[in-house]
Amino acid sequence: MRRFLVIGLLLFSCATGAVWLAGGVLVAPAQRVIGPPPPDLPVMAVAFSSASGATIKGWLVAGEKGKGAILLLHGVRADRRTMLDRARFLHTAGYHVLLIDMQAHGESTGAAITFGVKEAQDVQAALDYLTAQLPDAPIGVIGASLGGAALVLAEPKGRVRAVVLEAVYPTIEDAVADRLAKYLGPPGPWLAPLLLWQLEPRLGVKPDQLRPVDHIAALQTPLLLLNGTLDQNTTPTEAQRLYAAAAEPKSLWLVPGAAHVDLYRAAPEAYRARITAFFARYLSSAP
Repeated sequence: MRRFLVIGLLLFSCATGAVWLAGGVLVAPAQRVIGPPPPDLPVMAVAFSSASGATIKGWLVAGEKGKGAILLLHGVRADRRTMLDRARFLHTAGYHVLLIDMQAHGESTGAAITFGVKEAQDVQAALDYLTAQLPDAPIGVIGASLGGAALVLAEPKGRVRAVVLEAVYPTIEDAVADRLAKYLGPPGPWLAPLLLWQLEPRLGVKPDQLRPVDHIAALQTPLLLLNGTLDQNTTPTEAQRLYAAAAEPKSLWLVPGAAHVDLYRAAPEAYRARITAFFARYLSSAP
């Protein structure tokens, strides 16, 4: 019996150590050299400060006079380049487009990924920048995964005219449990408390600060919510829960056959049609 107890304790210690190491990998910065802007877009490199403590780097794509501006927010461990396809068709539609690297991503500074807390401050800084550069332009936002969570947690309150959210987790507990189940099977979510416990000692963040479902109603702006029908990281049921908590006007598109992937690339023609129609409706010159 004692031997089994010792073996059990050793296994538990090994599992705890492995989860601690995994937590360190998850919050580690995803910084990289971005390189020159694409030659097919009229891009200006930009940089501005955020209350997160980071210097945010990005690209501003010039649009047509009198058109709206759209902020593009990438997912976790990605950077502004993953949003370039969206920038291209939005530019073709005449919009100004701002693509940024959120803190601890791409070429922006930052010591750790915080899953939306500090990134929400980057969203506010980006909105400040757009308002200063284009004071008369109505603003729309597309936020994918982490980018969408950061937008919701930022609670822009009237600063944004239309919002597209893609594959946004309702709570950090859901996000962690889903990913553990995906990679480790049914026992995976048992380890979730060990990962969630690390938020405070590593980041100074508590799980209750990472609950977009509690903040989404405060957007008070037209919302288009997207999710893949096969997404295991943010399940369709979780997307519907987030949708139910949002204020009207709102609509939900569950992209057939898509997982937790770039939803534009999963269904490019349908995506372009829905997004351009949505922004054309809500980013007119009149409020």
